[in-house]
Amino acid sequence: MERVMKAVGSPVMKKDAMALVTGKPVYTDDIAPKDCLIVKVLRSPHAHALIEEIHTEAACQVPGIAAILTWKDVPQKRFTMAGQTYPEPSPYDRLILDQRVRFVGDAAAIVAGESEEAVDRALKLIKVKYQVLPAVLDLREAKDNEILVHPEDTWKSFCPVGADNKRNLCASGVDQDGDVEKVLADCDIIIEQTYHTKANQQAMMETFRAFTYMDAYGRIVVTASTQVPFHVRRIIAHALDIPKSKVRVIKPRIGGGFGAKQTVVAEVYPAIVTIKTGRPAKMVYSRYESQIASSPRHEMELKVRLGADRDGKIRAIDLYTLSNTGAYGEHGPTTVGLSGHKSIPLYSSSVEAFRFAYDVVYTNRMSAGAYRGYGATQGIFAVESAVNELAEKLQMDPVVLREKNMVREGVHMPAYYGETADSCALDRCMAKAKEMIRWDEKFPSRDMGNGKVRGVGVAMSMQGSAISGVDVGSVTIKVNDDGFYSLMVGAADMGTGCDTTLSQVAADCLGCSVDDIIVHGVDTDVSPYDSGSYASSTMYLTGGAVIKTCDRLIEKIIARGAETLGCSPEEADFDGKRVYRLDGQGEISLKDLGNQAMCNNRTALEATESNSSPISPPPFMVGMAEVEIDKETGYVELIDYVAVVDCGTPVNPNLVRVQTEGGLAQGIGMALFEEITYSPKGQMYENSFMQYKIPTRLDVGKIRVEVESSYEKTGPFGAKSIGEVVINTPSPAIASAVAHAVGVHIRELPITAEKVFFGMREKR
Repeated sequence: MERVMKAVGSPVMKKDAMALVTGKPVYTDDIAPKDCLIVKVLRSPHAHALIEEIHTEAACQVPGIAAILTWKDVPQKRFTMAGQTYPEPSPYDRLILDQRVRFVGDAAAIVAGESEEAVDRALKLIKVKYQVLPAVLDLREAKDNEILVHPEDTWKSFCPVGADNKRNLCASGVDQDGDVEKVLADCDIIIEQTYHTKANQQAMMETFRAFTYMDAYGRIVVTASTQVPFHVRRIIAHALDIPKSKVRVIKPRIGGGFGAKQTVVAEVYPAIVTIKTGRPAKMVYSRYESQIASSPRHEMELKVRLGADRDGKIRAIDLYTLSNTGAYGEHGPTTVGLSGHKSIPLYSSSVEAFRFAYDVVYTNRMSAGAYRGYGATQGIFAVESAVNELAEKLQMDPVVLREKNMVREGVHMPAYYGETADSCALDRCMAKAKEMIRWDEKFPSRDMGNGKVRGVGVAMSMQGSAISGVDVGSVTIKVNDDGFYSLMVGAADMGTGCDTTLSQVAADCLGCSVDDIIVHGVDTDVSPYDSGSYASSTMYLTGGAVIKTCDRLIEKIIARGAETLGCSPEEADFDGKRVYRLDGQGEISLKDLGNQAMCNNRTALEATESNSSPISPPPFMVGMAEVEIDKETGYVELIDYVAVVDCGTPVNPNLVRVQTEGGLAQGIGMALFEEITYSPKGQMYENSFMQYKIPTRLDVGKIRVEVESSYEKTGPFGAKSIGEVVINTPSPAIASAVAHAVGVHIRELPITAEKVFFGMREKR
């Protein structure tokens, strides 16, 4: 059967669009049983302390309280909350409740009751005597500090990531190619700068939430807003110290994740309550809890050395990343790698040698986790900013500098795990973006004559498409009576629209309409195994599984039809509507075949296939920003942002556009607004949206998005990923635009009016 692109490449409406816009009950809290116990956590007021005594007697007397659990009541088996493939690179450093609390907001006790009022009252009546310990709060002071965040001997690291809890190291390593020092010594110009990115909150609309209950067979059922249902099953089993066969995980519609829900933030608390009481239990994080005790982006300090010739050839890149994993190590060893491996390869066409070294340290701050971009965002801010500073020192247009050095199709990338850029339209992305923003007439800046000046800036980015050699995508497709299909996926649609785009791929493979395919959400009891929705994996990896599954299913359909038509499978074919004999002597419709298969049938018209990939083809992107700065106050206003993306073949142009626009808005928030600060005692000040500023539609200016397609031969219909690459360019592009406008280089995010104002004053 020949594949024809009809659905792929079309702006098909999302399958769940009408349910969402009409307010149907689809989210976790909508479908929770009404008799769930309400679960909340008593949180530590100290950054580092030991619980000497905890008195719950008075709290237990509150009417409606069903259970109060302390560290003495839960399994003392360490685990990680990171949703990663086993064995996880992240260390096993968690307990459900621990006698040692490691940040302000860490869990000290669990309270479950019939009502929120009863639970809130009980929380106030629990008396805890803490032995307050010295805390390490600054990432620069953590390595080899005498204050240990994890002194316990039960701490474990299963992968060789350079972790050592007795040195406050969650991970440490070096990757290099060539002799960096030798090449740098031979360069005409060297740029050496340090850049600092803060922790950022994903700020998804739906906070962390889950409900749990025991089924009729004595198994615990966890329904959660998660990106990683199969990883949740394993993590819950480890935390509760029960067999995985006793755990079932169901994922309903997710109200946004952006990586936050690649960590099991809330699920363990109602789960342990259900295990202890036998009753359904539910936990819904408040926005306050989501701000102070969740899984934000890793704070990183990045030191960059660039070496170049006078003609603009970038010959060496030396990057050292210091990453703050906070109190626990979720995603610490893996996010840091992307800070180098997704930034340095952008210059593979010219770089002769690179070195990428890193340390990931424990501190007594809220633990970090996964956030869209996953470390690449921080690394690209640093490296792209350094390249922009190099252009200034060379007195060269930063676009021209990039055109001289950027990775192009067919170029080998030593810093990107030794892969080759087999599909790369980065050069065309740059040319298109330059045309869209009218770079030549606006660069570097224009005085508007009213006390304001406008500048333009540029940045490039790349990401990946799944984790090569690790991630698995799987689907099951079956033919139903009347000939419609059920598509069962293990990947979690978290608003990205993968239920729709995977259906588009299946429709073109099977020669049917997207409406003929019913998508079933994730249930670990019935869905085929999938690593989950992270690492920009779903379209590339699970889409590949769709193609393999469709091919296998078509073989079965032809074989079944040929049997009915009295010929061999080689003498028949399938066109999406019917199986027909090649000699024209008979045919049977898919509808009749589907109904026939429901009676006296020995072969199920069903197929399951898995897909993994030895490579991770990167999508590419160019972003250009135009900002206006008030020279009296330093206020920065984003006027225009253009983005051109290479995601291979765009499966659904509408979803590509909204993914890009949404990622840019988050990147603009990181660049201009989102600030995290702590008190001297480790309390985070930005604990609500009153203090933590995320941009509204009015704050992001004009965003314009275009696509420059390439063809990735290993991807479904030539597709690569889109989900993460889109967040990476705003910070360096906006910082560059500010520098071009007023000559001030902001190397610590966010770029605030105060920093610009004092920078201008210092420059004067």
